[in-house]
Amino acid sequence: MKLSAALILVSVVLAGGVTIKTMVFPSETATSYVEMVPQKPLNMNAFTLCMRVATELSGEREVILFAYRTADFDELNVWRELDGRLAFYLSGGGVMFQVPQLGALQTHLCVTWESSSGAAALFMDGRKSLTKIYKKGHTVRPGGKVIIGQDPDVYLGDFDAKQSFVGEINDVNLWDSVLSDSTIQDMFSGKRVPRGNVFDWETTEFKINGEVEVVNIEL
Repeated sequence: MKLSAALILVSVVLAGGVTIKTMVFPSETATSYVEMVPQKPLNMNAFTLCMRVATELSGEREVILFAYRTADFDELNVWRELDGRLAFYLSGGGVMFQVPQLGALQTHLCVTWESSSGAAALFMDGRKSLTKIYKKGHTVRPGGKVIIGQDPDVYLGDFDAKQSFVGEINDVNLWDSVLSDSTIQDMFSGKRVPRGNVFDWETTEFKINGEVEVVNIEL
């Protein structure tokens, strides 16, 4: 179904298990996106951000996977780069990881970072990358908007269709701490772990804009 500026709850508990929403972005647009409403301000000196994602945009262009922007800065953006690398950016230049290409088969993706050491890493389907040092001493600042589907070059606006997300994304969770490797591996394998304390996909509220299809899947 197509919803416009609708407010929905992410999960419904049924007798047989948990049904969650998955967001399908069927085509390239400059208007379709999902705004996620946080449970607490994004004032972070560390984080773990995880999602399940599938896209058939392979090496054709940049693809935005997650965007958090305040009035002046892209505070936390996650990208599939033109050359296929995955990267995240904290208010400036990013940290890049040479990893297998995203594709039509769903990938469980996590990025982790903590300020005191600058340690940054990426997980794909439970496998951890090398650690890189990035933005030591930095703080992710509160007061912005989190969206899936578009890259805002100004505060919630100035979208470019050629950077939009096309594909399927769900189970986006954000913690204001770095989870252990074993917890991330358990999450990938489907085990229940503590849900995100900044964003919990099962309870988060969304504002849906444009041609986003919301599909129920049962875990």
